Order: sequence, then C-alpha cells, then structure tokens
Amino acid sequence: MSLTPALIFDLDGTLVDTAPDLLGALNAVLEQEGRRTVDLADLRHLVGHGARAMLAEAMIRTGEPAAPDRLPALMDAFIAYYRDHIADKSRPFPGVEPTLAEFAERGVRMGVLTNKPQELAGPLLSKLGLARFFGAIHGAGRFSYVKPDARVFHHVVDELGGAGQGAVMIGDSATDVATARAAAVPVVLLSYGYTPEPAETLGADAVIDTFGALPRIIGRMCGAW
Repeated sequence: MSLTPALIFDLDGTLVDTAPDLLGALNAVLEQEGRRTVDLADLRHLVGHGARAMLAEAMIRTGEPAAPDRLPALMDAFIAYYRDHIADKSRPFPGVEPTLAEFAERGVRMGVLTNKPQELAGPLLSKLGLARFFGAIHGAGRFSYVKPDARVFHHVVDELGGAGQGAVMIGDSATDVATARAAAVPVVLLSYGYTPEPAETLGADAVIDTFGALPRIIGRMCGAW
C-alpha cells in the first residue's frame, strides 16, 4: 500500500445521522417548558451549528425567545436527556462502517474532530461501534478553542502520530471547509449532511454523495493507492 494521509472526520452529518436523537432531546425540553414540539424539517439545518443555536431557535419558533439567564438551565436539561438517549435512533450513514473498515485494513490513520461536546462524542461513537476505527476523538471542551481554529485540527493529527503524508478534512459544512483552509489541508464534503447551503457552493476540494465513494476520492486527490 502507498503511504496515505491521515483522515480527519466530522461527526454529526458526516459519520452519523444524529438528528433524530437531537430532535428527541430538543422536544423533551420544549415539552418541559410547555411549548409545542417541532419536527426535523424545522431544524435539521441547525444541527451542525450546535445544540445551543438549535435550542434557541426552537424556542423562538414555539413562542417567546429563551431569556439569556434561562438558556443555561435549558441546555443542561437538553444535555441530560440527550446523554441518556444518545443512540436510540442515531445511526451511521450508509456505507460508513464498511468504508472505515476498508481504510483500517489499509492501515490508514483516522481521527474525529467535532464541535459536539467531548463527553458526548466518545460515548456516541462507542455505542455505535465506530470508536474502534479512530486513533483520536476530539470534541468541544478538550481545548478552549474549537473548529474552525486550525490548532485543534493539528492536535488531532499530532495524536495520530503527526502529519507524515499529510491530512485531509472530511465533513459536511462550511465550518469544515474553514477548518481545512485554516490548517492548509484538502477538504472533502458529503452532500447529505446538515448544512443549509448546498455543499457544492462551499468551496471544498471535492464533494461526494455517498460515503462509499471516499476511498476513490482520497486516492485521486492524494495518490494514496
């Protein structure tokens, strides 16, 4: 096998369809507050912007905005519910597990870089049987900075053993593109993710529709094999 770059993956909207369980936690909080529930179509585009943005928007759509001093308690309730139901309905996107297994068989170094809190990212990947593929899992909270700060990208690569043959960011959003540009690495986007803008408009080096197309694209971009 030829030498290959380290592959750094986003989580929500790239590896795992987490929207159903995030919606479940969101609706649990809304019901607690005496609000109507929302459906996935209402807020799917906000999943990639973090739970706080999603919760704040849901409050606006169902009544009065959350008071700033009330939002932390609502977030605590959201996180508590979500932690207990983190993989009830969340599933890897089609092709994720076999493709990761293929990369692993080839000896490719892989890591996860997500703005999902660290305390949630690891358990989610473990419950879905995906953690075994990754030599590094970095979520929000491990450092004081998050994507698109290039430093956090380099931390993941360093934990995998260093740049070596380079690295590639693989995600679904403008934040992933900005992270890659800041770190001066190529970026591949999955078109099925949670971004409200079409992935083709975000300036990635490549956009693919299925996760199973990734080995071919990485090979073409990097001459990996």
